[in-house]
Amino acid sequence: MMRAGVKQYVVARPLYSEESFAEDHEKVYRHRKTMLNHICQYFTYDSKRAKSTALSLLPVINWIKIYRVKEWLLSDIVSGVSTGLVAVLQGLAYCLLASLPPWYGLFSAFFPVIIYFFLGTSRHISVGPFPVLCLMIGSVVTRLVPDEGLPMNITGFEGLSKDEQRVMVAYSVTFSTGIMQLAMGMLQVGFVVMYLSDTLVSGFTTAAAIHIMVSQLKFVLGMQVPGLSGPLAIIYTLEIIFKKITSTNICDLVIALVIMVVVFVVKEINDRFRSKLPVPIPIEVIMTIIACGISYAFDFKTRYGIDTVGQIPKGYEPPVAPNMHIFQETAMEAFPMAIVGFAVAFSVAKVYAVKHDYTIDGNQELIAFGVSNIFGASFKSFAASTALSRSAVQESTGGKTQVAGLLSAIIVMIVTLAIGFLLEPLPKSVLGAVVIVNLKGMLMQFGEIPYLWKRDKPDCVVWIATCLASVLLGLDLGLAAGLGVELISVVIRAQFPRCCVLANIRGTDIYKDRKDYIDIYEPEGVKIFRIPSPIFFANIEFFRSKLVEAVGFNPLRVLRKRNKALRLIRKLLKKGSLQWTSKGFLNTSCGPIRDSEDESSLEELDLPTDFKDLPVRIDWNAELPANLAVPPVDLHSLILDFAAVSFLDISALKGLKTSLKELIRVEVDVYIVACDPYILEKLHHCCFFDDEVLPSMFFLTLHDAMLHVLEKHPEPTETKSGFGKILTTVTVHHPGGRLRIRDRHSQGHNPETKF
Repeated sequence: MMRAGVKQYVVARPLYSEESFAEDHEKVYRHRKTMLNHICQYFTYDSKRAKSTALSLLPVINWIKIYRVKEWLLSDIVSGVSTGLVAVLQGLAYCLLASLPPWYGLFSAFFPVIIYFFLGTSRHISVGPFPVLCLMIGSVVTRLVPDEGLPMNITGFEGLSKDEQRVMVAYSVTFSTGIMQLAMGMLQVGFVVMYLSDTLVSGFTTAAAIHIMVSQLKFVLGMQVPGLSGPLAIIYTLEIIFKKITSTNICDLVIALVIMVVVFVVKEINDRFRSKLPVPIPIEVIMTIIACGISYAFDFKTRYGIDTVGQIPKGYEPPVAPNMHIFQETAMEAFPMAIVGFAVAFSVAKVYAVKHDYTIDGNQELIAFGVSNIFGASFKSFAASTALSRSAVQESTGGKTQVAGLLSAIIVMIVTLAIGFLLEPLPKSVLGAVVIVNLKGMLMQFGEIPYLWKRDKPDCVVWIATCLASVLLGLDLGLAAGLGVELISVVIRAQFPRCCVLANIRGTDIYKDRKDYIDIYEPEGVKIFRIPSPIFFANIEFFRSKLVEAVGFNPLRVLRKRNKALRLIRKLLKKGSLQWTSKGFLNTSCGPIRDSEDESSLEELDLPTDFKDLPVRIDWNAELPANLAVPPVDLHSLILDFAAVSFLDISALKGLKTSLKELIRVEVDVYIVACDPYILEKLHHCCFFDDEVLPSMFFLTLHDAMLHVLEKHPEPTETKSGFGKILTTVTVHHPGGRLRIRDRHSQGHNPETKF
């Protein structure tokens, strides 16, 4: 209970071991479902579950029922138009990263959005081309259909132009990506994204930004640079650019620099005056329109040799089937695309879901993106995710639901069907400049390195390793390498946890690391050892070594020394060189007593000490006969704090039992406290207990075990007076039911110890 007016609590209860607690408190029996039960339940359907499944597969039904037309529709229209204009521009620009004709980017900004409207659970992300995915697709495209040389021998390439071959590769790998995402969603494995930490994603996207910037230099500088893929491709690309630097198109460079400066300045104004502006200034769209008009008026393509977007076909192409040969060639590259596309979209969706107070479903998001990519690939679009800047436009301009996304798709459709020809004179250097300016957010992530180094060095190593590997090896191999480094860092942290020895904070039932506090109380002969991690095959030996270090002696070595000493004592008694008297052992030999090699099995040295043939039990901490020397053990009790141990595997069980037996055999009482009930159940199930390792060593809390130890090994009175007490208060019960707190040594009737 709480004492009125004082921030203190007192509890009256017995001292509990796990066994005594189980005797006093009956547990509720719970039927544990087997794997077969879960499988049967998963495939058992009734009308209620069928309805729930249908609603989960079509999230649009849930939010369209609560759609507030008067409050939300106008905001969604404004947001949809603004996002649609940005989507058109980014579709053209990001398509260059995929090494495809620009107008195919408009397909990716339309078809996936339509499907996501019905299947997605996020109301604010803008689905469409994502620069990192476009770059990953571009690396596959240039590998199978290089700029220079013959394409790979693929069935179905016959009679197609280079652009058509590249488009086939792009939509085939997109179809493969969609199949993988759909399969993961149907199998309910959306949790895989948890293995991509924020640190890893940050390092990966920063490396992707570097790749994107390098890939756009050829458009900004107006030069012909072949697309390269594979390890060190970025180094070779930079080498080619530096060799051709003298062939830079000055007009392209000037246009790109002007676009970058103006867009950068206006974006900074948008950020600074975000609260005052009704909608962000769509500077990219404005500059694109101006650049189109100037390019058309002055005929930049003919007069200055500038590479423009060129003819944009009207309408959409009929659906096509993917190329199965390309499926086989790109399966290994499609999987990281599926993971990256989902991970980025899910991360952005979570941010907006928290901000606007609704929930998203990771597995349903996988299904939504999987179906979106499959459907889009059928109409020759490439893999879609969400671009951070485009989603920010949709949310910041007042978008409430995916109605804004649907309207943005309609804007893209209007451009594709009716007014796409107006974008034909647009210089590609403008698109390259827009792409580079939009990399600011990703490149600014370099600022995380000092922060991570000061606060979490392993995370910093993961960031740097992922970034370097992705820059040098390529995005697919870099992601795999970064994931490997991340998993290694997790294993190392779990394998080498920070074990410590605890001590009682004087006058409380609280126990902390003895190195961190001054006012502590440590009873003589007692150690409290804590391991703050699961114990498994990889760290059991580390645990055992740290335990030996904490107790200050090797119990197995002490046990062997004691058994050797017993052998020698038995031999001397048998020979008559040693006799037992009322005053103790008496050496009757005239010469010095020497230990000799024992012919018996060395395995017997590891068995418990046996005093049955001796006239008395030997006190190993007292002076031994025949000048025998055995390492002293000044520890009588060891308490293991298992509060942070979440699981034990079979290897750990064997190692733990061996360590406990070694300690018990050198007369050290071992207690395990705060053990998880499921671990305790597993110990019983795995026959962990025997004649030496008993269930009675388990206690409910650390303080219960400490009080049990002090009761079993009371300290001398003179020692007690010099130290603080662990038990500090008692409660005296009066007929009126009130509680009065007194000093432990105060006189009272019917005292009960309170902790």
